[in-house]
Amino acid sequence: MSSSSDTATPASSAAFAAEDASAKIEPHVWRIAGVVIIGMVMSILDTTIVNVALDTLGRDLHSPIAEIQWVVTGYLLALAAVIPVTGWAARRFGAKRVYLISLVLFTAGSAACGFSSSIGALVIFRVLQGVGGGMIMPVAQMIMAQVAGPQRMGKVMGVVSMPAMLAPILGPVLGGVILQNLHWSWIFFVNVPIGALALVLGWRMIPHTESGPAGKLDTLGLLLLSAGCVGVVYGLSEMGSNGSLLAPSVVWPAIAGLALIVLFAFHAPRVPRPLLDLGLYRNRVFTAASLTTFGLGAALFGAMILVPLYYQQVRGESIIATGLLNGPQGLGALVAMPLATRLTERFGGGKVALAGVSLLCVSTLPLAFVGAGTSIVLISATLVVRGLSIGLSFMPAMIVSFAALRRDQISDATPQLNVLQRVGGAIGTAILAVVLQRASEHALATAHSGAAAGGSSGAAAGHALSVQLAGAFSSSYWWALGIAALALIPCFFMLRVESPASDSGSEAPVGAPEPAIEPVGA
Repeated sequence: MSSSSDTATPASSAAFAAEDASAKIEPHVWRIAGVVIIGMVMSILDTTIVNVALDTLGRDLHSPIAEIQWVVTGYLLALAAVIPVTGWAARRFGAKRVYLISLVLFTAGSAACGFSSSIGALVIFRVLQGVGGGMIMPVAQMIMAQVAGPQRMGKVMGVVSMPAMLAPILGPVLGGVILQNLHWSWIFFVNVPIGALALVLGWRMIPHTESGPAGKLDTLGLLLLSAGCVGVVYGLSEMGSNGSLLAPSVVWPAIAGLALIVLFAFHAPRVPRPLLDLGLYRNRVFTAASLTTFGLGAALFGAMILVPLYYQQVRGESIIATGLLNGPQGLGALVAMPLATRLTERFGGGKVALAGVSLLCVSTLPLAFVGAGTSIVLISATLVVRGLSIGLSFMPAMIVSFAALRRDQISDATPQLNVLQRVGGAIGTAILAVVLQRASEHALATAHSGAAAGGSSGAAAGHALSVQLAGAFSSSYWWALGIAALALIPCFFMLRVESPASDSGSEAPVGAPEPAIEPVGA
């Protein structure tokens, strides 16, 4: 006796088999991902390597910290200025060509930085480095989305993002080894062979993809958006160095930058092909995922500056030891990222991201009670949990944002997601830098006054200072907990608007045409 369910079973099995086959990732996609990883890691690694060398650069180039800071600030401003134009450039010249050009600029800039003999030359070549580095990440993501397809983007990025998570942790360790054994110029020279390898492999293995029609360059939009991003990033960077939220060098650039961005928002709908398509935000799923990316950038990257500074200032650890003690966070992220991909496919990005940010809040609490003698084992275990929260937070937002798009929208989406993540990270970092600086100044004043009044010995005074500084980090982590709690809000939004996987076609047409891909080596 036959039933309707019996007759439906073979068809359902065939449908699921077809779905699994379409979701299968071919070997050539993984090979391209491996090539792209090299360039991504190089650009991320460079930032943290340079950060540990600022004191050495100041001594060797006979420059005060106010001038040396431009080695970092100039790089960040170049990143902010160039990211908005990457979408148009990829459509106009092809993603592969733009990616290769960005590698050439970054590698040439690295070599020039290493040969620099003055602070002025070093800053100029860091800007050149930033122009290349700013394009590497969004164009690399664009290439992978076009090759793998948005529906398979999550699985691919789960692997691609693992080395990228290790790069900020390995940076201080590698930088410390170089500074202890070689001249500071090798911090930049180390990029040259890596960049050359990435360039050769990219030339041979990355296919040409079609990103859609470029149209005429939106020159006014480029001026408004690039200048706006530069203004905001510059103001935020000045916040960290001035130690005040209301300093004129912080407020006016940030306000001017925001005003230019608002002007771009009014300008974009009035031109046929704007620099960035803000119409993407009519897609509620993409909007929710974008806001989540922004909130996570502020919550995660801001707090990342606290642990290394704690180990160095309170515990007196070396640069190499500090980098190794940050390792547990990277290990946690490595474990969580592939797991987050599978969980997102099963439960949806909103639920997984909400669980990840909740875990971030819980793992921040022990650090809010950190002291001068807190067990390093306890701190390391906490960092493992924080690493798990990083993987469980970022991956779902990325998967959901790309899955909600058509392939022709990817060239607009990747720069926007990168800008939101970087600006969010800059805001979180600037706020916590100001909080930590003020708390540290108060701690130093309290420790010195206590030592002067009590006539303490050198060892006792040093211990008292460590206790006071640990209190400064403890109060900073309460702020970090507040920022993490705010990041829960966009996760709830994403949970509310996210369509089930079976209904994703309502937001992102599954039948969108595949990108035109020329054979590898063409």
